[in-house]
Amino acid sequence: MELRALTRDERAIEGLPIRLVIALVVGVASLSVMMNTLGGIQTLGVTELDVRPSPEVIGEGPTDIDVEVVGPQGDRVANATVVATGGTAALDSVSTARTNVNGTATLSLSPELGPNQQEGTIQFDVKPPAGGQYADDRGNTEVLVVADK
Repeated sequence: MELRALTRDERAIEGLPIRLVIALVVGVASLSVMMNTLGGIQTLGVTELDVRPSPEVIGEGPTDIDVEVVGPQGDRVANATVVATGGTAALDSVSTARTNVNGTATLSLSPELGPNQQEGTIQFDVKPPAGGQYADDRGNTEVLVVADK
């Protein structure tokens, strides 16, 4: 190829931008197919946790409540921290407990209702164990507190 032939060429790079876009799209599509075929990648999947309190309905005054931390299929989760706070029922303070190997935590609560209040709730939040693929982003099951008659 002669040097003079290139110096007189005025066509520039007409098709290069579209070729770059096509190469980028094909590369991203290939990468996504490869990532989906690998079965061991679990960083994108997060398991939502919920609680199962027992009993679900209590009266005012001191009460022990067993709380199970469970995944979507009902499997229990060990080493999670359960935090109980007053919803529409009042608690003296925030109460916390850690689940045992069976996924159960026991909380000692003393809920109170306000004047002319017939019922209220206690809310639970879960801090998942470290290093797991767990999250607690949605609302959890609450305990109903009813007035003693």
